[in-house]
Amino acid sequence: METESRISVDKCIPMMKKYEQYSSRDGDNSLISWLNNHGEEEPVRERIRQWTSDGQFFYPWERQFEKLVTPFEEFIHKQTTSGIILLSVTFIALIIENSPVREAYEHLIHLPFSITMGSFYLERSLAHWINEGLMTFFFFVVGLEIKREILVGELADVKHAALPIVAAVGGMVVPALLYKACNVAGPFSHGWGIPMATDIAFCVSALVVLGRRIPQSLTMFLVALAIVDDLGAVLVIALFYTSTIHLGALGLAAGILLLLVLFNLVGLRKSIPYFLGGIVMWCALFYSGVHATIAGILVALCIPARARYKPNLFSERVSELMGRFSAVNRPGETMLTNIQQYAVLKGLDEELHLAEPPLQRMEGALHLPVALIVIPLFALANAAIPLDLGHFTTTLLQPVALGIVLGLVVGKFIGITLFSWLVVKAGIAVLPEGVAMRHIAGVGLLGGIGFTMSIFIAELSFSSNYEMLVTAKTAIIIASLLSGVLGYVWLRIFSTP
Repeated sequence: METESRISVDKCIPMMKKYEQYSSRDGDNSLISWLNNHGEEEPVRERIRQWTSDGQFFYPWERQFEKLVTPFEEFIHKQTTSGIILLSVTFIALIIENSPVREAYEHLIHLPFSITMGSFYLERSLAHWINEGLMTFFFFVVGLEIKREILVGELADVKHAALPIVAAVGGMVVPALLYKACNVAGPFSHGWGIPMATDIAFCVSALVVLGRRIPQSLTMFLVALAIVDDLGAVLVIALFYTSTIHLGALGLAAGILLLLVLFNLVGLRKSIPYFLGGIVMWCALFYSGVHATIAGILVALCIPARARYKPNLFSERVSELMGRFSAVNRPGETMLTNIQQYAVLKGLDEELHLAEPPLQRMEGALHLPVALIVIPLFALANAAIPLDLGHFTTTLLQPVALGIVLGLVVGKFIGITLFSWLVVKAGIAVLPEGVAMRHIAGVGLLGGIGFTMSIFIAELSFSSNYEMLVTAKTAIIIASLLSGVLGYVWLRIFSTP
């Protein structure tokens, strides 16, 4: 007797392939009926029956494969995943930098890559392409999030927006002042922007882990605060970390920006024109002296936020198309042979695009690639620091490191908590539903997780001084780890499940 696996491989697959080839010719829409008519033995029919259901067709092993893929997809889409992956990649980078493969790693990230097009020539190391090229997509997603929050999120209502805006300002001003207090003068005083940043991925991951212990509105508050914080960091980079300005290139970037605004005003919803305009703007900003990643923010702010169809009109259009889809259905034919039905299906796909705002579509499409590819690559290229435990204390007591640690751990806590308390007491803002000041204090501690943006600004601040850059990155990692642990413990203790 043939085994089940032999039946699966040797019999079922050929029969199913034959059915695909001849079902439209035979005019029979049922796979099992077709097999019965073609004299296949019962074990084969029974095995294939397990793979098919009413109106569906499953290939061999398709369901088994889904059992493996679905849990992985669920993990990828969880809010904690980006934080977990980022933390894992950071540890990998630290291990590589302090292992025998360090030289090979350093050689790889400093390997030059060039783009040549006619007389245009641009060469940068792999690390620079990650920091100035790939990170533009990160800033683009940040820009989309900022625009969405301003239009329909927590920042859309003045009364609700006041609290996260003021809290974010406090969380930027106090850390910068503490850093300046530790570095009053000297060549490293310009690093004051480093402790101003908050890493939204790590912070939200910590809140998600806490689950029902915290009110859901606290997560919304933190997201809004982090987005305002990102906007502040972008402005700081554009205004204070630009050395030389070339007006010609800057004028070209401004012209492209106006063109993209015009695209928005005339209702251009396709992504390609914005993408091409973004490339030209990136090049113009690169040669202007302004950090090229700012192009990501500027392009994002030009992306249309309105769909062509309102929900009721979209519902009517879909109902009409589904009626046409059913009307042209011919039993026994598949989508490959029924051209009319396929045309209706394509029309339905176009209607779906017209019902979805381009801003929402682009944010959804890029969120995972940025969180799972761009940011981990950035961490892999920038979080690799040599660990000298013998001089660890000495390193952290240097003015730069002390300013960063105090700014992120103490400054964020004081700034976010104090400014929030003041604005609530003054009656300018109200606490979100279910949120108390003890929750705000916990967010103040979590806000000290600077990581991605802090490392990014450190690269701009100390790019010409490797030793000080390593000191700054060490302080950022220590401060972020300390802030994360303190914030999690605080909220776990002072929040009720």
